[in-house]
Amino acid sequence: MTDSPRDFHKPVRRPAELFDRLFAADDPAEVSRVAHSTAQALVSRVRDDPSADVVERLVSFTDENGIDDIAELWSRSPARTLPGALWRLYLLQLMIHDDAQTAALLYERGRAEIASADPVVAGAPTPASPEELVALIDAILRGVFDGDFAVALDRAAAFCRVQASGATHLADDYEQTESDRASALTTRALRLSTYAGDLSTCAALWRSESLA
Repeated sequence: MTDSPRDFHKPVRRPAELFDRLFAADDPAEVSRVAHSTAQALVSRVRDDPSADVVERLVSFTDENGIDDIAELWSRSPARTLPGALWRLYLLQLMIHDDAQTAALLYERGRAEIASADPVVAGAPTPASPEELVALIDAILRGVFDGDFAVALDRAAAFCRVQASGATHLADDYEQTESDRASALTTRALRLSTYAGDLSTCAALWRSESLA
């Protein structure tokens, strides 16, 4: 990953359902070493000198370059590691950017149903428009590089829990009339819930200086 945009590389769009893409590798140990070293170098460098221009380019990286470069670096890392956390944050951002209308629908339903402070922690307006959710997820990712890293992870986890709640309740609504849609929403809710747990654990590990 470089600081200069690669104008020749067209963005590669991915649907919200395409989570956890796997890439082949000849040497898993080398893949792991590169994943951890690049994640640590990137975060340390930017947080030590959070140039607004560099931060904004990192926040908008998938819009300009697609997800492939990031996936090649971090997609195979364990969930509760620094590269694993960064990969999930970029996937969440891409999911919202790709289908902000659905994200807003899930978020609003989840906000109405969930019995926790997660909507407050996530920080979205009430109600949140698609554009406001795009701005929210970008702000959360920005916080990784120029704010409190653990807070950014906690906000992302809370966001996932609200979305998962919305997906679960919508799945219940569709169960009798559109079983395929209900199944897809249930799968999405499970994945979001898993991400929420992973990101919350990463936040705790970061606070204890154990996230590697």
